[in-house]
Amino acid sequence: MTDEAPLSRRDTPEPERDGRPHADSPDPTAGGPDPVPLTAPRDGTPRPVESAEELAEVVARMAAGSGPVAIDAERASGYRYTQRAYLVQLRRTGAGTALIDPLPLDDLRTLDAALAESEWVLHAASQDLACLAEIGLKPRRLFDTELAARLAGFERVGLAALTEQLLGYSLEKHHSAADWSTRPLPESWLTYAALDVELLTDLRDHLAAELERQGKTAWAAEEFAALVASADRPPRVRPDPWRRTSGIHRVRGSRAQSRVRALWYARDGVAARRDSAPGRVLPDSAIVAAAEADPKDERSLLAIAGFGGRSVRRLARVWLDALDEARALPDDALPVNQPVEGPPPPHRWAERDPVAAARLTRCRSVVVTTAEANNLPPENLISPDFVRRLAWSPPDEVTPQTVGDTLRGFGARNWQITLLADQLADALPTPPAPGLAPPTTNPA
Repeated sequence: MTDEAPLSRRDTPEPERDGRPHADSPDPTAGGPDPVPLTAPRDGTPRPVESAEELAEVVARMAAGSGPVAIDAERASGYRYTQRAYLVQLRRTGAGTALIDPLPLDDLRTLDAALAESEWVLHAASQDLACLAEIGLKPRRLFDTELAARLAGFERVGLAALTEQLLGYSLEKHHSAADWSTRPLPESWLTYAALDVELLTDLRDHLAAELERQGKTAWAAEEFAALVASADRPPRVRPDPWRRTSGIHRVRGSRAQSRVRALWYARDGVAARRDSAPGRVLPDSAIVAAAEADPKDERSLLAIAGFGGRSVRRLARVWLDALDEARALPDDALPVNQPVEGPPPPHRWAERDPVAAARLTRCRSVVVTTAEANNLPPENLISPDFVRRLAWSPPDEVTPQTVGDTLRGFGARNWQITLLADQLADALPTPPAPGLAPPTTNPA
C-alpha cells in the first residue's frame, strides 16, 4: 500500500488534482472552490486486524514506512464504563492505513517498539493517550494537530474544520459518537475511522509550517513534550466524585446528600459490573429526584421519573437498599463539605478578599492582552487555574523570578513564563491610591 493512489470523492476531479491535498491551502471564507467531500480512503477501507499474525504483518509494514505516523483511537464514551480503545487507526507513508481491533489481542507492544523512534501525529491527543497507553502504545515524540491549531490562532480546531480549511477536503463526522464496542463494526464505520488518519500527516505539515511562520515552533514543542510526559500517567482521582452529579445543587441538607451519595455508588457498582456508562444504568436526574423524595418502598420509588424503565425496575431492590443505608447513617457519618484545595470560586472573591479579587482582575487583563498580542486563546497561553492560584496567594516577594518560579511549580511551561512573568509581577502589587505618589527610596 502506498500514499500515491487518488482519493475517492463524489465529483470528478480536475485533471491537475490527483487526490493529494491542495498545494496552496484554500480558505473557504475567501470565496474559493467548495471543499471536496472525502468519502473513502485512497487505498480502500482495510479490514480490522484481529490476530497476532495479522498484527505482525502490520508491525513490519509500519516499521518499513517513513516519516510521521498518524494515529487515532475510537472509544465507546457514553456507552461503556471504561474508556478503553475499541479500534486503533494508523497511517504512514509507504505503509498505508491499518485498522487494529485491540480486543482479541493481548497488547500492541510490538507495534509500539516498531514506532518508538517515529513522531506520532494525533488530533486532540489528550483524549486518546490514556487508552493507547492501556494497550501498550506510548509516543516518545508527538504532534497534536488540535493543539497546534490553537497555538496558531485558528478559531475552529476540530479535525473536520481544519481539514476543510487547510486541505480543501470535507470529512463527515456522523459516527464520532457511535458505540465502537459494537461487533462486527459496520463497513461505513470502518471507512469513517480510516478517513480520520487519511490526511492527518498532511494537516500536520501545514500546521507545522504555520507555527514556524509565526515563530511558535518552540512553544509547540514544549506543549507536545508535556503531553508525552503525561501519556501513561494515571487519571487524577477526584475526592467525592458523587458531588459532580448533575443537579445536585437542588438537594438541600446533608441527609439528602447522603442519599445522592448512596445511590451514586450503588449505580457505579452496577455500571462497573456491566461495563456500561453510569448514565445508561440510571440517569443523574433520577438520583436527584429520589434523594429529594426519599421513597420507602418500591411503589413510591418506581413512581419517580427515571425509575420506570424495565432495566431500572429490575434493580429496584438495589436502589432501595442504598436509600435504606443512607437513612440509617448516624449524623456524624453524613457528608460534610471538604476544605477546598486552592482558591475559592472567583465569584466569591470580592466578598472574601476584595484585594485578591482586584489582583485577579489585573492578572486576567494581562493574560487577555498578551494572548491577543500573540494570536492565542488565553487558556492556551496559561491555565486559568494557575492565574487564580497566583492571584490568591502571590509569593511573599513579588518579582519576575518569583512569579516565574510559582507558575513553574503549578506546571506552566517556559514559553508561557517568558511571555507573562514580567507583566504579572507588575500586576500583582496593589497600585497606590489615586493622588498618592508611590514610595521612593532615599539615595544612599
